Amino acid sequence: MATCLITGATGFLGSHLVEACVARGYAVRALVRAGTDTTQLEKQGVTVVRGDVIDPEAVRQAVEDVQVVFHCAAKVGDWGPVENYRTVNVEGLRNLLEAVKGKTLLQRFVHFSSLGVYAARHHHGTDENEPLPDHHVDGYTQTKVEAEKLVLRYHKEHHVPVVVLRPGFIYGPRDRTVLPKLIENLKLGEVRYLAKGKNALNTIYVGNLVEAAFLAVEKPQAIGQVYNLTDGEVVSKKQFIDAVANGVGVPKPTRSVPLWVARVAAWVMERRARRRGDPQAPRLTQGRLKFLGLNLDFSIEKAKRELGYKPHWTFEKGMAETVAWYREHGV
Repeated sequence: MATCLITGATGFLGSHLVEACVARGYAVRALVRAGTDTTQLEKQGVTVVRGDVIDPEAVRQAVEDVQVVFHCAAKVGDWGPVENYRTVNVEGLRNLLEAVKGKTLLQRFVHFSSLGVYAARHHHGTDENEPLPDHHVDGYTQTKVEAEKLVLRYHKEHHVPVVVLRPGFIYGPRDRTVLPKLIENLKLGEVRYLAKGKNALNTIYVGNLVEAAFLAVEKPQAIGQVYNLTDGEVVSKKQFIDAVANGVGVPKPTRSVPLWVARVAAWVMERRARRRGDPQAPRLTQGRLKFLGLNLDFSIEKAKRELGYKPHWTFEKGMAETVAWYREHGV
């Protein structure tokens, strides 16, 4: 029985990976921060190692004798000092890579990155050959670029068998951050379409991403490669937001703001918030502008060709599963 380590196992993506790994017969180990509720992990027979990716000793203990690492843990968000993101997203990753370096048992190190690493502009079928910018609009995307460079360097210099997956916006049951906030704002009537919501959103249902993660483990040709991942459908912002609103029974937005107006507003709001030293992000940031306004269409042809990736869940099916979970749990 192969042993896998999952970081971020109590999070949205991590919890789905845990279930899938248990179902596939893996012996699952999870690196979990002190004080985190691990009841669900323990019910599934997961071995819990208490610690954090920023703690080298806990990391060394967690990776002992593992064949596969699924690295999901990350500091996410679009506000705050870049150093806070770098501590987890880069230095925490470095601890993991140092701990697995030279371990002959390790078969795969799957690193979950993001399509956010690409430049904050309109994208129309952008593929993995697109160079990444050195400087980004927020700490999360900045450090995800740095993390990719680091993990690929460890492959080149130390032969760590890494695969980098770049998912788009992940949706599905158990997301307790982005979609609940969207639903709350829809209820309050505070959501506005940008550019009439016509531009594409780079959606990926969590089940499709989990399947891609296993393909990354199974395919020898995946080692050292980077893959864009989405549902493989063009889904507009309006289509996504309307599907959420209809699914949970709240009013759909009725107003739209031109993209140029939103750009100015985001610039002003961020400037004021930084001047005040606000710990919380303003209502509109450059990161949210990208999510709600820019055309985010990325090619997944490389994943289809090299991994045999074929999204099982269509957007319609994935969204139906998602809103059913939110209705059941009263979000």
